[in-house]
Amino acid sequence: MSKRNWALLAATLVSIIYGVTFTIAKDVMPKYVEPFGFITMRVGGSVVLFWVVSFFGPKEKIALADFPRIVAAAFFGVALNMLTFFKGLSYTSPIMGAVLMVTTPMIVLVLSSFIMKERIKKRKGIGILFGLAGTLSLILYGKSMANAPNATLGNLLVFINAISYGFYLIVVKKLMDKYNAFTFVKWIYTFGFIMVLPFGWNEFHAISWGSMPEAIYWKIGFVVVFSTFFTYLLNLLSMRELKPTTVAVFIYLQPFFATFFAVGLGKDELSLVKIISAVLIFVGVYLVTQKRVKSE
Repeated sequence: MSKRNWALLAATLVSIIYGVTFTIAKDVMPKYVEPFGFITMRVGGSVVLFWVVSFFGPKEKIALADFPRIVAAAFFGVALNMLTFFKGLSYTSPIMGAVLMVTTPMIVLVLSSFIMKERIKKRKGIGILFGLAGTLSLILYGKSMANAPNATLGNLLVFINAISYGFYLIVVKKLMDKYNAFTFVKWIYTFGFIMVLPFGWNEFHAISWGSMPEAIYWKIGFVVVFSTFFTYLLNLLSMRELKPTTVAVFIYLQPFFATFFAVGLGKDELSLVKIISAVLIFVGVYLVTQKRVKSE
């Protein structure tokens, strides 16, 4: 198999893992582990794994002037990103959470226009409006159910998570251009762990390990090892051979896999609001991510 095909396979596996994560995490939260306690385990476990792997990676020294950017990346990419995502997912359904995550490319475009002063073309502006309409309809009219006790708040938190991740992608770009990823990722997760610990310690300490079924232990391990650490390694593999725009397209597969697993396992159900919202968001993302044409 060629390197490109291996990279495509890696990117597909990332989408599958993330898609499964929406349902697996819902099985753990909040019945056995509260969201912030789960994040403490997820980030803490990943810190250990990334530091262990870093000893086998390239030896680079990070300039002191770059640490403020690393701290910012830790806040947007780990602390705010994960805390709002897991808290939101505990309130909303796997399908709605996955669909809202697809707004990330549009959010990056909007943030780039403000932070990097990039001009938004007419077509992309229309795409943003479509995506915003789909997002608002999902947040405001997404129906609460047994698996989504407070869909409105949950959808809003997942959307905040997507905004936070958009900031992270912009902040981390200069680090990616300057260093090997394994040089700084361990520091991002270390600072991120320090940030989430005050929020998650009480919930982590309150976990009743003795009453937890064995299957829940495996699901927690899946989120720590596969949904965090392993997906990062696969993303590195895919980014070596594929263009960033190609890798980004695979985020659109996440709602498909999330829906497939959630509905197949009886953890969620489709509704007209979800379908219409998803169509609006996907149309918006399509318009935003299309290559520039001469008429623009």
